[in-house]
Amino acid sequence: MVTTPLFVSQADSTNSWCRRQLDQLPDGFAVYTTCQTAGRGRRGRAWANAPGQGLYYTIVCKRPMADPAGLPLAASLAAVHALEEQMGVCCQVKWPNDLVWQGKKLGGILCEAAQGAILCGIGINLMQDEVYFAQNGLVHGVSAAQILGRMPGADTPERLAQAMSEIFAEGLEDFYRQGFAAVREEYLSRCANLGRRVQFDGGEGRAVDVDETGRLVVDTGKGKQAVFTGEVTVQGIYGVK
Repeated sequence: MVTTPLFVSQADSTNSWCRRQLDQLPDGFAVYTTCQTAGRGRRGRAWANAPGQGLYYTIVCKRPMADPAGLPLAASLAAVHALEEQMGVCCQVKWPNDLVWQGKKLGGILCEAAQGAILCGIGINLMQDEVYFAQNGLVHGVSAAQILGRMPGADTPERLAQAMSEIFAEGLEDFYRQGFAAVREEYLSRCANLGRRVQFDGGEGRAVDVDETGRLVVDTGKGKQAVFTGEVTVQGIYGVK
């Protein structure tokens, strides 16, 4: 059953909003805003707010999952599908969970455990222009408006939020039952890391695969190493050379 996402005019972060009232929220409940004043990315990084110009969305996942650790990867595919269906924007994913277009960041996913649930937050740049990214020191950011060459409609955040909720409710059943292996082939087809030189905590090499548990497999020249957590930089993405 698809629950219509709730719009709030402003939130510190949609993940935090859900966390404060998690006991009252059912599985599949989603909230979104276009103004997030204290958003966070992976590893505690701040997410720059762009009032009225981005989508900040969280869905509450309380259902049993075969592989909860794989949810960020599956969620990135849900966001990719919503962007294609609703806006005609085609992008890739940077392992584990960034949305990228031609080497620039379009969005990101932050999943957090909370009282037996997972809060899956998704942020997408929609209407920012080049000046916004330059002023905020985000020279490798990109928005849907820049990709399309026109400003998205005012109802775009609502349409994207609804589309993502529908995909989580109806399009990820195989993932919930089987884990990342169920969506691995599609993830591989979207993964911007593969074939590129990468650096990770403890080494570097060429990314050659994402295994059935969702780990990035890197050929270091001395053998293959599977990476599951930590920072990974990718040659040709976000200005890395």
